[in-house]
Amino acid sequence: MEVLDNILSMNMLMATLRMAIPLVLASIGGVLCERSGIINLGIEGMMLIGSFSAVVGVHFTGSPWMGVLFGIIMGGMFGLLHATLCIKFRTNQSVSGVGINIFASGLTIVLCRAIWDSDGSSGTVEQVPNMTIPGLNQIPVIGQLFDNQSPFLYLTAIIVAVSWYVMYKSNVGLRLRTIGDYPKAAATAGVNVTKYRYVCVILCGMLCGLAGAYLSIVQSNLFVKEMVAGRGFMAMAATIFGGWNPAGSLGASLLFAFAQALRINVEMELPQRILQMIPYLLTLVVLIVFGRRVQGPQAAGDIKD
Repeated sequence: MEVLDNILSMNMLMATLRMAIPLVLASIGGVLCERSGIINLGIEGMMLIGSFSAVVGVHFTGSPWMGVLFGIIMGGMFGLLHATLCIKFRTNQSVSGVGINIFASGLTIVLCRAIWDSDGSSGTVEQVPNMTIPGLNQIPVIGQLFDNQSPFLYLTAIIVAVSWYVMYKSNVGLRLRTIGDYPKAAATAGVNVTKYRYVCVILCGMLCGLAGAYLSIVQSNLFVKEMVAGRGFMAMAATIFGGWNPAGSLGASLLFAFAQALRINVEMELPQRILQMIPYLLTLVVLIVFGRRVQGPQAAGDIKD
């Protein structure tokens, strides 16, 4: 009964929301990317470079918000790299994504040693401060959502709402969905398919960079080697499980985040290694069960047009 009370508590909800933020941001980036017809297996690497760049930004400027900007810019640069390789040079999209993951992993280690003389971690930096919304924090029960919370929580909610609206309630979203399924038809109708693809892949990189910045200067105050720890692949799974829909990605990300929060906030008589595996096992199960059942963008991976 005590375990059930812990699961249904407000603390559990807040922990789930906090852990969902990077997954939601990265998975929405994945939605935009794949809706444009570009497969992105490099989300993990883009998040990693965002995490590192955010810490570098704070280290050299002293401003956490400049760190966030650094993370977004570098994530966007890696998105541009992926877009250029896939669209201009027609590189195999899966190979490009995996290459970005490997490149980001090695680059962050090398630069960590160059800046902080350490292979494993950076120095500590100032974190993005929490905020309280006066008035709303006094609302019974849900007031905690507006009391001493990260600005990223509200920013993520706005990004989800805007991305869903653009995707399903605007001409831009209609064109994007058409590109993902029938790029030749979109091109025939006068849509600049290449431009849409570049913009979407760069936006994906920027959202991944923002997600990475959250890990390093909101949840933590330093960069640690491989600190993304598979969250990029969870975000990819959330993209698939969510049906390439921003709202669906939100729901899937909350599910994965709940598994992470469960491991941390609820005491269970299981070996620690088993508990640590729960979020990743859930990701595998979701991909196995739903990976072949959901229908993604039909032209994803095809840039012959």
